[in-house]
Amino acid sequence: MTKGTSSFGKRRNKTHTLCRRCGRSSYHIQKSACAQCGYPRAKLRHYNWSIKAQRRKTTGTGRIRYLKIVRRRFKNGFTEPKLGRKSLKAR
Repeated sequence: MTKGTSSFGKRRNKTHTLCRRCGRSSYHIQKSACAQCGYPRAKLRHYNWSIKAQRRKTTGTGRIRYLKIVRRRFKNGFTEPKLGRKSLKAR
């Protein structure tokens, strides 16, 4: 058996499919694990030897839905909403 052209002809099965969490085609079907984000592990896969990859996936590269709200609340000193007259009378 050679390791060249004849071996490449036998490659017709897909090892990876789309990942639920990161959306990349890195989810290994037999291993049931994603090579990109580490799904189904609870914590995202990241290593310090790849600073560029960390930069791509860090906070601030997405929508930051919750942090936008926290930033606004911090700016205003985390003030609570004032109680109206009706709710004060009920107390």
